[in-house]
Amino acid sequence: MPFREINSKMIEAQVIPGQRMFSQRGAMLAYRGDVTFTPNIAGGQGGLMSMIGRRVAGEATPLMTVEGSGTVMFGHGGHHIQVIELTGDTLYVEADRLLAFDGTLEQGTMFMGAQGGVMGMVRGQVTGQGLFTTTLRGRGAVAVMAHGGVIELPITPGRPVHVDPQAYVAHHGDVRNKLSTALGWRDMVGRGSGEAFQLELSGSGAVYVQASEEKL
Repeated sequence: MPFREINSKMIEAQVIPGQRMFSQRGAMLAYRGDVTFTPNIAGGQGGLMSMIGRRVAGEATPLMTVEGSGTVMFGHGGHHIQVIELTGDTLYVEADRLLAFDGTLEQGTMFMGAQGGVMGMVRGQVTGQGLFTTTLRGRGAVAVMAHGGVIELPITPGRPVHVDPQAYVAHHGDVRNKLSTALGWRDMVGRGSGEAFQLELSGSGAVYVQASEEKL
């Protein structure tokens, strides 16, 4: 894993010659060695069409390419950082939550309705996260940001996990999401306001939940 957690809000990345990583612009706190930082107009691994898709979707969070030899410390806005290791599967995460990730991972954009149908589209409007989400696929590490720390909840066949949509951070694996209403659920259990919704994730994988209902 190229990322080492310094504390809950800072990580250190090992930069190796011949390998690159991507980070959110403005996330570099300090570095040692011969390291270069270049604005990435292509939006990471995935090519031009991936970039165009993210711009159309409003998912084009500015990235920079990090290359060279040395170590770099990353952090942003005092947010808590969670490092996720992918072993060939796909991570679904909002673009503005990405702090840094391996350059070996392929980045793309997915229409939420394609995974959750009409309810997937409703979820985008309810959470304010839009109708699209960023995908990272392959083998490597990803550092994501959240409010108040993150807990990883396993999702296993026959045992779906229900999450307050505002507390959702990301998920990975062979997972389907479905937004449903539950009269009084938010008023009695969740801490949000307005109509009661809950996000149901089923299949096999894991979901990451933050200890807050606040967006970045």
